[in-house]
Amino acid sequence: MTTHEVIFQPEGIRVKIHDKTTVYDAARHAGIDFVSICGGKGTCCKCKIRINPEKFTQPLTESEKKCLTPEEIMNGIRLACQIKIENNLIVHVPQSSRTGKQRLQVEGIKTPVDLDPMIHKYTIHLSKPTLEDPRSDLDRLLDELEKKHNLTNIKMRYDLLKDLGPLLRNSKWNITVTIWNKNQIIAIESGDTTHRSYGFSFDIGTTKLAAYLLNMITGEVVAVDSAMNPQIQYGEDIISRINYICSDNAENSTVLQKPLIKKVNDLIDGLCEKTGIAFEEIYEMTAVGNTAMHHIFLNLNPSHLALAPYTPVIRRGINLTPKDLGIKINPLGNIYCLPVIAGYNGSDNVAVILATELYEKDEICMAMDIGTNTEVVLGNKEKILVCSCASGPAFEGASIKHGMRATSGAIERIQIDPETFMSDYKTIDEITPRGICGSGIVDVIAEMFKVGIIDHTGKMNKTITSDLLRKSTDGYEFILARANETAIGKDITITQKDVRQLTLAKAAMHTGAVLLMEELGVTESDIDKVFIAGAFGNYIDVANARFIGMYPEIELSKVKTVGNAAGTGARMVLLSKTMRTLAETISQKIKYVELAAKDNFQSVYLNSTYLPYADLTRYPAASKLLKELGRFPEKLPHKF
Repeated sequence: MTTHEVIFQPEGIRVKIHDKTTVYDAARHAGIDFVSICGGKGTCCKCKIRINPEKFTQPLTESEKKCLTPEEIMNGIRLACQIKIENNLIVHVPQSSRTGKQRLQVEGIKTPVDLDPMIHKYTIHLSKPTLEDPRSDLDRLLDELEKKHNLTNIKMRYDLLKDLGPLLRNSKWNITVTIWNKNQIIAIESGDTTHRSYGFSFDIGTTKLAAYLLNMITGEVVAVDSAMNPQIQYGEDIISRINYICSDNAENSTVLQKPLIKKVNDLIDGLCEKTGIAFEEIYEMTAVGNTAMHHIFLNLNPSHLALAPYTPVIRRGINLTPKDLGIKINPLGNIYCLPVIAGYNGSDNVAVILATELYEKDEICMAMDIGTNTEVVLGNKEKILVCSCASGPAFEGASIKHGMRATSGAIERIQIDPETFMSDYKTIDEITPRGICGSGIVDVIAEMFKVGIIDHTGKMNKTITSDLLRKSTDGYEFILARANETAIGKDITITQKDVRQLTLAKAAMHTGAVLLMEELGVTESDIDKVFIAGAFGNYIDVANARFIGMYPEIELSKVKTVGNAAGTGARMVLLSKTMRTLAETISQKIKYVELAAKDNFQSVYLNSTYLPYADLTRYPAASKLLKELGRFPEKLPHKF
């Protein structure tokens, strides 16, 4: 088979690649830091590269004709996923096509638990065998555990048994035994090591990964780290990844699992190096994620999650050995994946419920874990309803002309002057703007609505006399930052198409909340607390989010951001056997509501595409503000 050399600049990374492979696949193979949102389908228009147009004459594809401007085409800009490699090639990857270092949320609400882990360490001193006491080494150890610690029916794996004799004698019969669940010996160490016992918790997000190293004796978090989910190169959203797995290649499930496992091990290595802890001292790991991420992590085929009735392979929690998955903790340790609920409501949502303690509250509470897939929870100790909203990756920057993830140079805060329409913005790391991320997108939609650039329907106001509002190939667009003040050398704008994508995304979240409220028979005034979880949710302006209708109009004093609550729940289960049992109970008792099966789903969704909602009587505070600003719509929709 013919191979070609591809050189990626400015790094100068060279790879040999098979003929007809796309540049996109070659970049993945080379480990190039590359934006990929649609998974290489040519629809997101983000994987722009530059190739010398004089030396490369491959015809433009239909996707490229739609995505690229005439000026970009003239300058040799192409889409990496559309270019087939037919000879040696030099590819320039511009900064705007790189993911960069993303600001990832690892901190979450601190919910205390009574420390009762599954891992316990016992130091014992064994008597030496004699002619009068010729008991076997194993019997001697088990007898001492029962006598000194009242532990019975203890099992030991062969991996430890084969080295037991030499270890006991080399340690002069002074050892520490590590036991999981008070019935399984998973480690035997020389001397007294009871002061060193660690665990690892892991939150597998569609976009980001969060890792926590914990002291199992004190319950303290020793160190944390985070990273982008490496599966992003196969698609930004869950459905893209499931479709990739369901394509013709039977190995695709493993293809998506492998980079995830490698990244988990990289995080473990990094945390161990930073703290001086050996990976053999990590005896247990807990993991959470939405149902699709849960299945891919376990290498379970998730194809049926994409088809009604969206059935998972397994619901209950599962214990595995590190060898089962290739995870780099103590080889005989335990990995516990929390139970999922149903559909795309996974173990991360169970963890959020644990962290917010919603399951034991008397008052009605709502929790929204906002992300590419948003989960909504509503209820209290009597009854809990959950649903999953296909909010999509728009608030991560996907399908938005100048959208980007929360990396350096992303506009994260913005205000628009009502007189001049000039934007006053703040970027991550306070550097020259490269685009706009989720929190900035929420702000800009709210601000454009307040100053009259868009109306109740999200439509641009063409009567505004300002050169900041102009007509382009994407319809009307509003300029946030001029080319001379950006890092990309062109204007950063929000287009009419962008506004539509964002109103559809927020409508999905709002619909989930409204339909759960109807199902439970409550109104906004009945809700005592709203927990906004997730990395994106932690950074948004909750007032602006409410103003555009991302969630119902509930008093802002009742709204609380809780950061990575899923990570908190994963840590709680690591540290407490009671919490582990509770997680199993919660996943069984929760009622999952399939939104698409509701008779009024379509009407509620369409009404939710308005800003903030078609029926403004449900938004009295927003209505009051709009009237004060002179922005209240003259005519409301006929049907709510």
